[in-house]
Amino acid sequence: MSNSKQDWLDGTWAKATGRNPQRRPRFESSSGAEVDPIYGPEDLAEWNYHEKLGYPGEFPFTRGVQPTMYRGRLWTMRQYAGFADAEESNRRYKFLLAQGQTGLSVAFDLPTQIGYDSDSPEAEGEVGKVGVAISSLADMETLTDGIPLEKITTSMTINATAPILLALYVAAAKKQGADLAKIGGTIQNDILKEYIARGTYIFPPRPSLRLITDVFAWCKDSLPEWNTISISGYHMREAGCTAAQELAFTFADAIEYVDAALNAGLQFDEFGGRLAFFWACHSNFLEEIAKFRASRRIWAKIATERYGSKDPRAQMLRFHTQTGGATLTAQQPLNNIIRTTLQAMSAVLGGTQSLHTNSYDEALALPTEKSVEVALRTQQIIGYESGAADVIDPLAGSYYIEALTDRVEAEAWAYLSRIEDLGGALQGIEQGFQQREIQESAFRLQRMAETKERIVVGVNDYVTEEEIDPDLMRVDTALGKRRQQSLADLRAKRDNAAVQAALKKIRAAARTNENMMPLLIEAVEAYTTVGEICGVLREEWGEYREVMTI
Repeated sequence: MSNSKQDWLDGTWAKATGRNPQRRPRFESSSGAEVDPIYGPEDLAEWNYHEKLGYPGEFPFTRGVQPTMYRGRLWTMRQYAGFADAEESNRRYKFLLAQGQTGLSVAFDLPTQIGYDSDSPEAEGEVGKVGVAISSLADMETLTDGIPLEKITTSMTINATAPILLALYVAAAKKQGADLAKIGGTIQNDILKEYIARGTYIFPPRPSLRLITDVFAWCKDSLPEWNTISISGYHMREAGCTAAQELAFTFADAIEYVDAALNAGLQFDEFGGRLAFFWACHSNFLEEIAKFRASRRIWAKIATERYGSKDPRAQMLRFHTQTGGATLTAQQPLNNIIRTTLQAMSAVLGGTQSLHTNSYDEALALPTEKSVEVALRTQQIIGYESGAADVIDPLAGSYYIEALTDRVEAEAWAYLSRIEDLGGALQGIEQGFQQREIQESAFRLQRMAETKERIVVGVNDYVTEEEIDPDLMRVDTALGKRRQQSLADLRAKRDNAAVQAALKKIRAAARTNENMMPLLIEAVEAYTTVGEICGVLREEWGEYREVMTI
């Protein structure tokens, strides 16, 4: 009988692998760190339960931000949806709510994301393709028609134009007669990761940061239940970064946002409780669980040690998770149901507050109603049938999970230190640091797939000859023409003098430090369009041009 891990490795393990070698010479985490065959007490020799874990709802929140977690209520089940025009998307939202979805998650089309109206020449061919087209309050009213905004929380994946889309949502809620104190939801509003990985930026970083802090300040008093930013690692992970890089680059962005808010005169504990985060969940089942647990511990330390937080709510990292879009394959698309199920289970075991499960056909097109229903049922089966939600942080104390949580945390802190040495996230972006790190990680991942060090079932192994002919979602090609006509009608009917007056105020405020949110709300209530507002701000602030990293 072995008396230690090393005894076992030198004896029993060595004999067994001498007879039957491992199926590959080295097993690795996403960052390339070697994974041992077993973990035991020796791997946690200096480990202290109260320092590393504590209890749910208590610092450092490793085990969850709520004392009851899913025994109180399950995570919010969201399905990211939006396509074509507001009328079509409204129908999809009502379908999802009827199937048991508990929150809305809005996808916007590319023109809306980068500040162009549907009738702009730059929007041609892209209207309604990857999300819903929203140009004015008329569209937002249609999008939310028959959906009680006081009772449903809404997450909006929007960044460069986030303050304008929030203004539209607020204006629509006011038209419903809703109490703004009861309106809950989230805007992504995370522009820094756009410069790093996603690309839907408009303005240079510094005026963009100004808009974000304007949202923080306005919501603190006027929209108190709204999460003012969802600081996102998702898109960086989708671009190819490791689990530890996802945490580090996201927290570096968070520090940049917090510092900007402090410089604008806000206090951390005033807005810290309204910050939210957004993680990807990829296919390394146990590493992803460890990543989620480590993320809560890191943020609790940043909040207390860097910002001196005294409010536990501001120290809690609350996050949304989306399963990995980059892990979905066009080949053998039904395999994606299994991938998504495992990723969703990782998110639940890691303690997510809300979850989106990708649909199996998303590598081919926008999801159909049927595939969306399967994705939602995946969450419901995990929540109501698996037992995974019955115990809080059920994998706590596992030698491997705890060692892996510690390792992911240490790797993330090392990256945060490097970014701090560069002068922070914004300086790193301007020097191309995060972009280069992600590119190198993505190249390594692709090379491993090409050499079969990493097996992707149905793609580089277990391949079958098949014709892929699923029932795909298609956006009507005539949508663009219809949208052009509806905008022409809108501009003919609205009070254009009021529109011009509102735009004049926005132009003047862009040259000062005046909070833009009240002016944006005033403008959209006059049916000023997203493109018209962004056109003025483009003239005042200019447009960002990408940093070359090679």
